[in-house]
Amino acid sequence: MLYGIIAATSALLLASALAAVLRAPALRFGLVERRRGRTVSRLGGAAVVVGTVVVAGVGDWSGVARLGTGVGELLVVGAGVGALGLVADLRPVPRVVRLAGQAAAAAAVVPYDELGVGGGLFAAVWIVLVTSAFGSLDQADGVMGTVGVVTAFALGGCAAAEVMDGLAALLSVLAAALTGFLMHNWAPARTVAGRCGALFTGFVLASAAVLVHAGREPLGSAGALFALTAVATADGVLVLAGRLRGGRPGPGAGRRGLAHRLRGLGLTARGAAVVIGAASFASALVGLLIDLGWAGPGAAYWVAGAAGVSVLGLLRVRVPSDRGFQERIRLESARLRSVDPATWVMHT
Repeated sequence: MLYGIIAATSALLLASALAAVLRAPALRFGLVERRRGRTVSRLGGAAVVVGTVVVAGVGDWSGVARLGTGVGELLVVGAGVGALGLVADLRPVPRVVRLAGQAAAAAAVVPYDELGVGGGLFAAVWIVLVTSAFGSLDQADGVMGTVGVVTAFALGGCAAAEVMDGLAALLSVLAAALTGFLMHNWAPARTVAGRCGALFTGFVLASAAVLVHAGREPLGSAGALFALTAVATADGVLVLAGRLRGGRPGPGAGRRGLAHRLRGLGLTARGAAVVIGAASFASALVGLLIDLGWAGPGAAYWVAGAAGVSVLGLLRVRVPSDRGFQERIRLESARLRSVDPATWVMHT
């Protein structure tokens, strides 16, 4: 218990401090992106990876909290996925190369002895899909981190119920590191996770979910897995549908997910993140209840129904673009500059 508190606090402080420190070199060397007129660092994800790997690794190395068989390998491979994402943040990497790297990493951590070859391959494909979905969640301030924290806590509860203490410790450290990152990523963000942090987070969470449910009753496991990742899945479906309807990927193609659709309904950036966080909490809670046996697998149908209705409804929402936002600011500024001060009237 004491180690858990110390580890979580250390991961939170380390990730938060690194996110702040890395912002200066990111701005200096142009490792940034533009979000609604703001320049933000893309190295926040590196802080999440380092904070998680260092704290969990020290716990395992010191013997205070052994990660156990399979969990240590998951952390190492996950760090490799984060490194691949960091390379993609620094220079263009073809999408097929990123997907191939994620697929190889997923194939390396799947427990084939419990799932079999066919089940293992299916699990590897699912891990790749969830990992990619978390990549699209990072297109809006505060969303990826919020969903990651909620999912990590829920999965940690599932792992603790299965007496998988090492995996539960890793997930709690990841949740704490993401919380530290959120201190700089909450709207208006000063740093973002980039592909490094988003792919690392998605990969660790998806792989942990597979480890927790491997060898268990298939129907209940499938329901719990879907509920735990329903928000990320819905966001990925919205992004894919937006790309197909747009006819071309183009810059900013990922900005057609949940957060940007909710912004189209008039919500603020913070409001959209809160709504998505609440939805993630509700669906993750259902997944946890299914996993603990306090709810039947049929509860996942309610999550699927709510996700389906939300996706269909949000597909009809027009997504506001950064370009349009900037143009409105330019036109409004020009209008104000053109007003003759002699015509101003002061009302008392």
